[in-house]
Amino acid sequence: MDFKEYAIKLAEQARAASRRLALLSAEKKNGALLAMAENLEKSEAEIEAANRKDLEAGEKAGLSSTLLDRLRVTPKRLKEMSEGLRQVASLPDPVGKVIDERTRPNGMVISRVRIPIGVIGIIYESRPNVTVDAAGLCLKAGNAVILRGGKEAINTNRVLASILTRALGETGLPAGAVQMVEVTEREVVNELLKLEGLIDLIIPRGGEGLIRAVVNNSRIPVIKHYKGVCHIYVAASADPGMALELVDNAKTQRPGVCNAVETLLVDRKISRNFLPPLFERLSSKNVELRGCDSAREILPEVKSAGEDDWFAEYLDLVLAVRVVDGVKEAIEHISRYGSNHTDAIITEDREEAEEFVRGVDSSSVFVNLSTRFSDGGQFGLGAEIGISTDKLHARGPMGLEELTTYKWVGRGTGQVRE
Repeated sequence: MDFKEYAIKLAEQARAASRRLALLSAEKKNGALLAMAENLEKSEAEIEAANRKDLEAGEKAGLSSTLLDRLRVTPKRLKEMSEGLRQVASLPDPVGKVIDERTRPNGMVISRVRIPIGVIGIIYESRPNVTVDAAGLCLKAGNAVILRGGKEAINTNRVLASILTRALGETGLPAGAVQMVEVTEREVVNELLKLEGLIDLIIPRGGEGLIRAVVNNSRIPVIKHYKGVCHIYVAASADPGMALELVDNAKTQRPGVCNAVETLLVDRKISRNFLPPLFERLSSKNVELRGCDSAREILPEVKSAGEDDWFAEYLDLVLAVRVVDGVKEAIEHISRYGSNHTDAIITEDREEAEEFVRGVDSSSVFVNLSTRFSDGGQFGLGAEIGISTDKLHARGPMGLEELTTYKWVGRGTGQVRE
């Protein structure tokens, strides 16, 4: 196969589709999204069969239980995908929204108006739900999308993409609006990343290795986060019952996702009372703790945490634990070792909470919440296209508005510049 020719063909079809999508009414786009949702639910058996092939291949390849969980499409997750599309359809259309308007002294009216970005490439691993979420969000925001999932989910993604594109045809939208890269060779990705002028934005979702490879090879702007080293700081004033519940949820509810907590910071004043019940609770769920010297004085049975553990995104049932002296030391730790993704404080002290919020420079900062809430759906954005830790254009969970840009529109009555 000529990978360059294949990539160019996908991008040209997407570019042509994007011009049509930019002019569509909200009603037309919403109709396509609702058709996508309905088709997914009607195709449960077809999706399940394809997903079973991927799971069997993953087991043979030795994928971990965490990675297999990310790959698995259950009836509940399929329902969440279809409901996500319906939620996106119910949201206001960002295209055409006037962000700002001003009238100049000469009577000229200047506006900033949201417009689609154009063509977006999504490069991702493992999670088939990204196929559906990305297609739905990009479509609602008026963008064409090229989807390149990982080879471990190729069968599931092919079926999902075919179901989505069938809905496009049924509702009169261009098939090039949603395209799946049907081959697994990496050479195709390298060719896509060269197509500046045809593709406007690349969004990678997956492990740090994938994301760095995309950034290093792309000639196209990239929005990304490298990894999710998320922290929870349990302050001296924290309600211990609440703290146990939140840490448990943040670590064990889905350990293989980027907003799961990886490092726990505990105020020294409460460490002797808090750490033993925490160890008992998490050990019952097969969580391995790795502690600093102070933590191991209290819990001698846990492994010693080294410097690498503070930087680690485990994506597994492992939690690094450090005892700190107050909120300032907690902030210093997060500043040094964090990834600017999501960090939380558990406290009953309002001033301490505000100090933490001001001092932690992450895309999402929480007070008395599980880090697992760092999610577009939980934020009310509908589905999300990903989470950005960048500081330009988009930051945090990315929904519809983050998939648009803007143009300036001027209206006058014949004014000339003097």
